[in-house]
Amino acid sequence: MPRPTPLLLLAASGLAREVLAVTRLTAATEVLGVLDDDVDLRGTTLDGVPVLGGVEEVKRYPTASLLLCMGRGSGRERLAERLSTVGVDDDRYFTLVHPDVRVSPGCMVGTGSILLAGVVLTAGVRVGRHVVVMPNATLTHDDVVEDFVTLASGVSLGGGVRVGRAAYVGMNASVRERVMVGVRATLGMGAALLTDLPDGETWAGVPARPLDQRPTRPGEV
Repeated sequence: MPRPTPLLLLAASGLAREVLAVTRLTAATEVLGVLDDDVDLRGTTLDGVPVLGGVEEVKRYPTASLLLCMGRGSGRERLAERLSTVGVDDDRYFTLVHPDVRVSPGCMVGTGSILLAGVVLTAGVRVGRHVVVMPNATLTHDDVVEDFVTLASGVSLGGGVRVGRAAYVGMNASVRERVMVGVRATLGMGAALLTDLPDGETWAGVPARPLDQRPTRPGEV
C-alpha cells in the first residue's frame, strides 16, 4: 500500500475545513498541519489539525505537498506568487478531487485545484491551476476555467463558457453557453449571465447586469 502524501494547508479558512473533510475520506494524504500568518492562531487547531506557524514555515517541510486554501482567488494568486519567490513551483502543489466528483475522459484539471462533492465536468472541460469549485457545480462541454477562479456551490456553466483568471462566480449562478466571465470579474449569487461580463466588473441579477444598472425595487433607495 503506498504511503500517504504529506500535506500542508495554507490558510486556516472555511475552505481548509472543507479540504480536511475530504482528506478524511481516503488514506491518500496525511495532513501535517495548517500554515497561517495570523499570529493569534499559533498553537491552536483547525478541526483537530495544528496551526504550525506562518507561511514562512513552509521551508521546514521541504517534502510536503501544499494546497492553497484561501477562499478568494486573488488571495490564492498572491500567495502563489509569494511562494514562488522562495522556490516553490507547481510540483509542490497537491490537487484535491472529492471521490464523488465526475470528471469525464478528455477533461483536464490543473495543479493545486480543489473540486468538492458533486461537481461534474462533462466533455472537454479545462480547469486551470489553483481553481476552487464548490459542491454541486456543473461544467459542461468545452468550458475553460482559468487559473485562480472560484466557482461557488451550485454554479452551472453552459457549453463553451470561459471564466477569466481570478474571477468569482457566486452560489447558484448560471452562465449561458459561449459567454465569457472576464478576468477578476464577479457574478453575484443566483445571477443568470446572458452576455459577456467585462474584466473587473461586478454583475448580478436575472438577467445579470452591472450593479449600478439594476432596476430599483419599490422601497429601495
